[in-house]
Amino acid sequence: MFEGLSDKLERSFRILKGHGHITEINVAETLKEVRKALLDADVSFKIAKQFTDTVKEKALGQKILTSVSPGQLMVKIVHDELTELMGSSSAELSVKGQPVIILIAGLQGSGKTTFAAKLANYLKSKKGRNPLLVAGDVYRPAAINQLKVLGEQIDVKVYAEDENKNPVKIAKNAISHGREFGYNVIIIDTAGRLAVDEEMMNEITAIKQSVNPQETLFVVDSMTGQDAVNTAKAFNDRLNYDGVVLTKLDGDTRGGAALTIKAVVDKPIKFVGIGEKMDAIDVFYPARMADRILGMGDIVSLVEKAQEQFDVESARKLQKKIAKNQFNFDDFLNQIKQIKKMGNVKDLMGMIPGVGKAIKNMDIDDDAFKGIEAIIYSMTPEERGDPKILNGSRRKRIAIGSGSDIQEVNQLIKQFGETQKMMKMMTGGKGKNLMRAMANMNKAPGR
Repeated sequence: MFEGLSDKLERSFRILKGHGHITEINVAETLKEVRKALLDADVSFKIAKQFTDTVKEKALGQKILTSVSPGQLMVKIVHDELTELMGSSSAELSVKGQPVIILIAGLQGSGKTTFAAKLANYLKSKKGRNPLLVAGDVYRPAAINQLKVLGEQIDVKVYAEDENKNPVKIAKNAISHGREFGYNVIIIDTAGRLAVDEEMMNEITAIKQSVNPQETLFVVDSMTGQDAVNTAKAFNDRLNYDGVVLTKLDGDTRGGAALTIKAVVDKPIKFVGIGEKMDAIDVFYPARMADRILGMGDIVSLVEKAQEQFDVESARKLQKKIAKNQFNFDDFLNQIKQIKKMGNVKDLMGMIPGVGKAIKNMDIDDDAFKGIEAIIYSMTPEERGDPKILNGSRRKRIAIGSGSDIQEVNQLIKQFGETQKMMKMMTGGKGKNLMRAMANMNKAPGR
């Protein structure tokens, strides 16, 4: 995510390294490179110029503290302006109403249907809502079938009228159905086209006028760059929607849409899609995104993802086992499962400050744990519970059973032993408060 932009911005800040103070000359050189980096990321020339002009004005008016280098000051100013450009703070989803009606709009192929299901899953699992999905794309039977399949995956009901070709009537009937059966959120998926056309705009406008939604969300493929921004403007001119959803942000995107949509349409980015799985959806936090663009990581989001899988009682039991040096391979497997639930492994590592750049060219497969799991599952319950009994003959059998080399088995057991020692050390002294500290981090306001 934003790797190309991050690299180019980092190179531009190097111009100020070695300088004792900020001057109009070295700022101009730095911002020339910053502007190039933004243009390469598919930010429009007008916005890129406005951005660098604002940064220049603020940089030249700053006094350098002895403890802060010009380069560090410039990074902070650019970070603050990136945050402002993308919307300053996160925008809450309006959930007032009984039921709450959410209308999803966008072009064909933007990821509307998948996002509708992700949003339903998000509202159900994280907000305790009872959502109903509505199949309002009457032109593509595949879209209706897709929504039904996704609904089954997340255990959310889908309202569809396969024979009805009037999307306005379907939407109104769905709301009546939702009220009758106690659904408190109704998410209406709508038809898209390959390009903006008058027929589509008239249809989506008619649906909005008939159902009066609390939220109208425009879904756009972030990989289309400035085309995404232009489409966002065209839709907003007709729909006056409430927020933007950027999908496929985990793909090979240059980031121009994320950086400029807010400035062009003056509507907040509310969610981002970061993968194909139903839980691969994040609330958009401008400051956290600026952190990631500038290579600072996103430790707050990482902790939040960990805490979604964090079970206090299980953690307490695990801490006791670690303190008694009873942490075993069954516990290790449970920890792996929790990590895998958090999302894409490379994305998670990229949230750690300083790690994203180090791993950008590494191929880290989501199945990175598969070999480890195969070895552990090839152990007997007794061996998983008491790793000390793993002698040579047992290790050989495990290697054959897991399709591994004996060296891989030996290495895993050695690393596990070292992990046991490290975890036991963490339960003593300052380390014993680690879990409590992580829990408290979640109480801090999101950046």
